[in-house]
Amino acid sequence: MAKDGNNGAAPFLPDRLDLDSLREAATRCEGCDLYRDATQTVFGEGPASARFMLVGEQPGDQEDRKGAPFVGPAGRILDRALEEAGIDRDDVYVTNAVKHFSFVLRGKRRIHQKPTAAEVDACRPWLTAELALVEPEVVVVLGATAARSLLGPAFRVTRQRGQPVPLGDGAGALAVATIHPSAVLRAPDRDAAYAGLLADLLVAAGTVNDRRGSP
Repeated sequence: MAKDGNNGAAPFLPDRLDLDSLREAATRCEGCDLYRDATQTVFGEGPASARFMLVGEQPGDQEDRKGAPFVGPAGRILDRALEEAGIDRDDVYVTNAVKHFSFVLRGKRRIHQKPTAAEVDACRPWLTAELALVEPEVVVVLGATAARSLLGPAFRVTRQRGQPVPLGDGAGALAVATIHPSAVLRAPDRDAAYAGLLADLLVAAGTVNDRRGSP
């Protein structure tokens, strides 16, 4: 696969598209400069037949070290909210808009740094391929960076969260945006922030049930 910095991750995609081959190919991605300092690529995880796809911003410090998405404190918040919303974790595929950890060093600590628009765009081919393979019924968009990648720069989570909107991927999926679970940890009122996250996940769960004709 030839490298081409103008195409971001696209030249690194494998010829055979399935989740295993994507995950393996992503370990070699150099579509933007984030790979230089990150420990490893953190690809999505979950069943290929998942009805829900959850898309966050990027791996955090613990995710980068362990090589799996949503395994840190924000992941524990998310797991709790999914359970309370009645969303089976085995029916969820989780991933991020950006597959490498973006950070700045402060002493020995690695401090999260928001990915740039160029880095989000460079990583978009991986997310596009995941969406095409999983074909979820509802995509839960966690935070502003994921919203930019999936719904465009004009979308505002603060104004449009909890509202099912067409994903625009041509597959008929709907998207429900909400805050990233890490925002609950940073919020002055964590209980209120968590209640908002849960309410949005309940909308996502209800949207799938409505589409399936479930009670």
